[in-house]
Amino acid sequence: MMKYTSTILSVVALGLIAILFLTQSRHFDQLKKHVEDEKRSIGSGFKIAYFDMDTLEAHYDGFRDAQQQLKDQEDRMNQQLTTLDRTNQKKIQGWREKGNSMSPAEQAQAQQEFQQMQQEFQTRKAALEQDLYKMKEDKSTDLRKKIEDYLKDYNKQKNYSYIIQFDANSFIYNKDTVYNITRDLVDGLNAAYKKK
Repeated sequence: MMKYTSTILSVVALGLIAILFLTQSRHFDQLKKHVEDEKRSIGSGFKIAYFDMDTLEAHYDGFRDAQQQLKDQEDRMNQQLTTLDRTNQKKIQGWREKGNSMSPAEQAQAQQEFQQMQQEFQTRKAALEQDLYKMKEDKSTDLRKKIEDYLKDYNKQKNYSYIIQFDANSFIYNKDTVYNITRDLVDGLNAAYKKK
């Protein structure tokens, strides 16, 4: 009887070990499947792309045209101010030529006119600079909206969690060129710009 008892206990122990092994094996398989699912969901659910702003500014026709329009506006502003300044300088030269031959009333009149000319010049300069600043802001807002709208459409197929702008002053210290979408962005924006 003792002999059979140890055999029965050995068989029961082996059975318990087998059950424990199967339970652990199933638990390990479930854990492994869970980890793989997590990796898959992280990998597919969170993707970041970037575009190089300097390259976009250099190759997007919309940027180049906006910069040219701003330069033309600034040139017109400078030309107007130069013309106004020349007119004022001619008047000042005329007063200098008269010099001491001017009566005190004429000198007072010239002084008052001189102050008025300076004030008008500064007012005109401020107005032109304000117009130029507003034009820069409007162009910047318009270009940003075009980029955002294009990226919204672009991202419907790509499903990036974030698309960030990279430039020389950004906080990004390393970037994988696999996630660089600059070429797609330049090509897409230029194609849309040419249709206008």
